[in-house]
Amino acid sequence: MLSFAINTDLTKRLKTLQSAIAEKFSEIKDLPEEELATIHRYARISMIGASTRIENAILTDSEISWLDEILSADGKTTSFQDKRHIIEDKLSKDRERSIEEVAGCRAMLALIYEQAKQMAPLTESQIRGLHAELLRHYKKASHYSGKYKKSPNSVVERDHKTGAQRDIFKTADPGPITEAAMSNLVQWYNKALQDEPWSISVACEFVFRFLAIHPFQDGNGRLGRGLFLLSLLQCPDPHISFVAPYLTIDRQIEKHKEDYYHVLNRCSDGKFKADSKKYHIEHFLNFMIKVLGEAVTDIDFYRKRFRAFNELSEKAAQVLACFKEEPETKLQLKDIVEATGFPQRTVANALTTLLRDGFIQRYGKGSAVRYQIVF
Repeated sequence: MLSFAINTDLTKRLKTLQSAIAEKFSEIKDLPEEELATIHRYARISMIGASTRIENAILTDSEISWLDEILSADGKTTSFQDKRHIIEDKLSKDRERSIEEVAGCRAMLALIYEQAKQMAPLTESQIRGLHAELLRHYKKASHYSGKYKKSPNSVVERDHKTGAQRDIFKTADPGPITEAAMSNLVQWYNKALQDEPWSISVACEFVFRFLAIHPFQDGNGRLGRGLFLLSLLQCPDPHISFVAPYLTIDRQIEKHKEDYYHVLNRCSDGKFKADSKKYHIEHFLNFMIKVLGEAVTDIDFYRKRFRAFNELSEKAAQVLACFKEEPETKLQLKDIVEATGFPQRTVANALTTLLRDGFIQRYGKGSAVRYQIVF
């Protein structure tokens, strides 16, 4: 079923990865619900932040966490429209598009996390629905969200600082070629996921071919990474599907962004191919094995963070809450004293604890010292 051969080295690496996932499953399967929910939230916020920043959005994870808390307060689907003015008033004015992208990615990933099992077998209609959710808050996309592209497009790497961009590969032509390629891909995916022994390999081929087609006018990168998560959640292997909600996959891709784009180009030789066997998808699989291995290890970091938060004193927790209300702002000691009403010594001790446990970071020296939250 796969369009490429898995050699001895890839087989060995896949076995090692699946063993690590199975071991992590054994470690976390019986954790208290509160701890699992917290680890999942850390992963989810990290996924939203990384996936949007890969496409050059500029919100930090701390800012996204604050935005997520605002939007989660009432649980309504209209939360973003209702609270957009609060969010935009709090964050810098140059972040409007980033805020829209974050809100859309958040909504798309929510559907994937919550409904992955119900989306099996996967349909083109469901993929188009996820795309519409991704772009629902971007008004300029209203005429093409949830619809296959009408104009040619290419996968590009953009440099946010210089504005320069570089073509990664030429994608499928719009119209019948894209439509036929998507139909074939979805049919292949549903069968391969059940029949292939290496589910991670199926996820890699599915997402690479989706990116090569680039079926939508905009948002293909974010949606493609969302579909990779969907594939893991739909995986027949219970260890993989259980661990998937706690993986910071896109955070690892963001860390290796240059390699990510290089690998995509290397797999495709720079252009879409109707015959998927002409790709070199083994390179993408090799890259994603590394990414997933790092994401599995990250679970330990978030477990440690959960324990550190629970061990904070009441005063330190209240000082941390000041930062959560000002995720974009670097605060001085006097700002925190004023906000909490605590003595300066108490605030200083709390800051020392928060710095030690990695909840905040320090900028400057002496009287110019400021602190900012770290997600």
